[in-house]
Amino acid sequence: MLAFNRTNLQPTTFLLLGIPGLEADHIWISIPFCLVYLLSLMGNVSLLLIVKTDPKLHEPMYLFLCMLSVADLMLTSSTLPKILSLFWFKNREIYFEACLTQMYFIHSLSTMESGFILAMAFDRYVAICHPLRHSAILTPIVIAGMGLVIVFRGAILLSPHPFLLRWLSYCRTNVISHTYCEFMALVKLVCNKTKIRRAYSLIVAFLTGGLDFTLIITSYILILLTVFGLPSKAAQRKTLSTCVSHVWVILVFYTPAFFSFLTHRFGHHIAPHIHIFIANVYLLIPPMMNPIIYGVKTKRIRERFFKFLTIKCV
Repeated sequence: MLAFNRTNLQPTTFLLLGIPGLEADHIWISIPFCLVYLLSLMGNVSLLLIVKTDPKLHEPMYLFLCMLSVADLMLTSSTLPKILSLFWFKNREIYFEACLTQMYFIHSLSTMESGFILAMAFDRYVAICHPLRHSAILTPIVIAGMGLVIVFRGAILLSPHPFLLRWLSYCRTNVISHTYCEFMALVKLVCNKTKIRRAYSLIVAFLTGGLDFTLIITSYILILLTVFGLPSKAAQRKTLSTCVSHVWVILVFYTPAFFSFLTHRFGHHIAPHIHIFIANVYLLIPPMMNPIIYGVKTKRIRERFFKFLTIKCV
């Protein structure tokens, strides 16, 4: 029996259940999880090295992509080691403070990822709608400033989350039906009223991911209006081809993110293991796919990657 602080019924540790109903299959589920994690590490580290060592890739889009890669690496590394430990060694315990810290990193880094994807959309908008002013608008100082604003936005807006849950009473159970610590999963264990806390979480979600997605859609509407005004079909296709990689990144990130968000709050009839699986897909797949998408679609990155592999093999 795990110890509780009897003054306010705060557990000293939580128990992560994993994927409910699929506990017997955790060892098999861990195999693709581990492979995806290793691919994420290799892909994002390679991308950072390639962009760093190639001056021709020191363009706004790739600099924002590097910022996204750093956030991806931090997000996966703050969750996957613990998840794999749970699957492999049945190490379910996580300290109360560590759980709140993990929750903060997950939500703040996810918010930063959304911001970097928005910054990449802004780069595409300027490059296509105002090509002659692209280098004048997106200067190195502006790029660094945008990156800092995105980081501080995620860090500050999500900083109340751990404190909103820190002093509550967890009188129901200390078992979290999830593979990692997540705000809504913890709220379900609380016996206090959580209406204000849920409302704040919802407002932050709409002010970050919701607003980012709206601005991204707006930027692409303006891009399409500009592209369809070009004189030839060939020019239209060539211009749109510069956005393909970013559109894939948007779809890979926001599709599981919105589905996970909606099922958490409104999908009460969805089987728990389906919801948990989608939540893990949201954490795992975008960090793995982002460097692959840009590696496949960007010839220079692809060539440098194969050259990097050849040097390593030699």
